[in-house]
Amino acid sequence: MLPWKRVLRPLAALLLTAAVAVVPAATTAQAAETAAAPSRGWNDYSCKPSAAHPRPVVLVHGTFANSVDNWLGLAPYLKDRGYCVFSLDYGQLPGVPFFHALGPIDKSAEQLSAYVDKVLAATGAAEADLVGHSQGGMMPRYYLKFLGGAGKVNALVGIAPNNHGTTLSGIANLLPYFPGAEDLLSAATPALAQQVVGSDFMTKLNAGGDTVPGVRYTVIATKYDEVVTPWRTQFLTGPDVKNVLIQDLCAVDISEHALIGITDRIAFHEVANALDPAHARPTTCASVFS
Repeated sequence: MLPWKRVLRPLAALLLTAAVAVVPAATTAQAAETAAAPSRGWNDYSCKPSAAHPRPVVLVHGTFANSVDNWLGLAPYLKDRGYCVFSLDYGQLPGVPFFHALGPIDKSAEQLSAYVDKVLAATGAAEADLVGHSQGGMMPRYYLKFLGGAGKVNALVGIAPNNHGTTLSGIANLLPYFPGAEDLLSAATPALAQQVVGSDFMTKLNAGGDTVPGVRYTVIATKYDEVVTPWRTQFLTGPDVKNVLIQDLCAVDISEHALIGITDRIAFHEVANALDPAHARPTTCASVFS
């Protein structure tokens, strides 16, 4: 890729941030319509976990995403395999429809906490499994570490999670050279500022270790990730951790940050293995057909 393209791609992400921050509130009615759209069979609160899959799965979307669009691939995939599947919206900003996970991450973790309690009450399960994409693979770690979530969660599967902060392919390192840019980013979209490498939030989240006892962790990353960079920073260190590079399972998988969570059935197969390790089957390029 040409150097100027490497700069323009993450710069476009920052410009999108500014655009989202000023979306008029008049479109809120459209957002409500989208939120009410069919979810292809998941978010069924009458679903009762089976003996084969005794825990409900809560899907946690990424930055700029929502509870439907992020999961049009994975939610039906898991539902078809007998799981009770749920997804939430979190991190909403006033007057900003469709694009969520932009508010303060600690507050988003509180929303996740309340949602997990709701799912456990509805299903009668003692614990849930969490699967998150991007920020959704990292934010639950705050819930597990600081909000008592470890006692209610069996496993956390992060797909391209921003676990240690991102440089946005180097763009984040330019912010100090533009006076006021960091303050503007924090005020307009707190979650983006908190996800930059070296932020106060990231420092707090990872102080004292990446994991908490009693929870199994899986990270599924792609070396073509252009959003959470460097991609190796997605991996966790600690007991009960499995770090997976998708290209080690299928060398020709070229999914980048978005596609690995939205459409990549090879990654989906590895998610299923992480949720049910006792019945895991090898993940290969052929898993796209399974």
